[in-house]
Amino acid sequence: MRDKPLHGIRILDLTRLLPGPMASMHLADMGADVIKIEDKGAGDYARTLGRVRDGMTDLFRLVNRNKRALRLDLKDAAGRDAFMRLAGTADVIIEGFRPGVVDKLGIGYSAVEATNPRIVYCSITGYGQHGPYAMRAGHDINYIGYAGVLDQIGSEGDPPVLPNLQIADLLGGTLTSVAGILAALVDARASGKGRHVDVAMADAVLAHAVLPLAELLDQGRAPERGTSMLSGGLACYNVYATSDARYMAVGALERPFWHALCDALGCPEFKPQHFVFGEQAAPVKARLAAVFGSQTQAHWIQALEHLDACVSPVLSVAEALQNEQFRARGMVVDEHGAVRVAIPIKFSDFEFEIGRSAPRPGEHSAEVLKEVGYTDAQIAALREQRVI
Repeated sequence: MRDKPLHGIRILDLTRLLPGPMASMHLADMGADVIKIEDKGAGDYARTLGRVRDGMTDLFRLVNRNKRALRLDLKDAAGRDAFMRLAGTADVIIEGFRPGVVDKLGIGYSAVEATNPRIVYCSITGYGQHGPYAMRAGHDINYIGYAGVLDQIGSEGDPPVLPNLQIADLLGGTLTSVAGILAALVDARASGKGRHVDVAMADAVLAHAVLPLAELLDQGRAPERGTSMLSGGLACYNVYATSDARYMAVGALERPFWHALCDALGCPEFKPQHFVFGEQAAPVKARLAAVFGSQTQAHWIQALEHLDACVSPVLSVAEALQNEQFRARGMVVDEHGAVRVAIPIKFSDFEFEIGRSAPRPGEHSAEVLKEVGYTDAQIAALREQRVI
């Protein structure tokens, strides 16, 4: 078996909660040696955000596997020295503090780059390292609000709806950061020079709001909530309730799919009303709602299972974990009797594994420090001084 794609890459992760830890976990799953560095106080808040079992929550476990953990007081000179020694051996540093915090601590990009010019230093913030909002606090709801995306989510005439998928945190803080880090790593290996990667979660959401932007440019205004092609305006791309208060998702955007669905549901007269909006779409939506509402979800799953029309059930998370497709793809794995979700990327000559469960606070402090030359006596002294 070949080494994993990021074998030999060392990452120092200073982030907390969701966006940064999820990003570093993806990189760890791909083979990077990720060292999670937490302060001597609360550490990563995700450790206690929810029901705590064996010292950590399920949220923490879900986004911190395959990492090692070091506790380090970065406000202490000895702690900063230890960090800088580790930084000299690292390929990547990820941090999620407000702009300027790492510079005040003496561990910012300029300080690290002076001794390790190949370093890729990724800063994840809500609004970026500059701009009038740079120092503002925020959460996912604020970033998608500013980017015009929250305004698009929900039904026509109703208030915006909060999705239980953190769009800015995960699209911006996680996936955009991973893309930026990997691009900078490729460049660093070719040029010998790293980069500071500045990721703003609000920027990432705006950059990916493609369809509302396209309509704004084409029509001179963004679509009203719940009225556009993919947000509820079309009968052929919508969600319909079943008789048991479950739902079916219809995505029959292409004409052959729509025609097949109309035939299967017994309403071929609606074939010409494929791409109609507003008042023209209302009777089509009403007819499909009545048809789907006449039977249970289980009935429609069986009846439409082999219909080539992009129709699927709306599953709960628990049902998704049991779904045959995700199981066949190896997306659902076991970790000591607990359900986990694998990395969503498949490589040739690569097998996903959970080599390490999420670490306890400072679990690998001595191990990591020994790798950069600290002796047992020096490590004991750092413990005595409460630096680690």
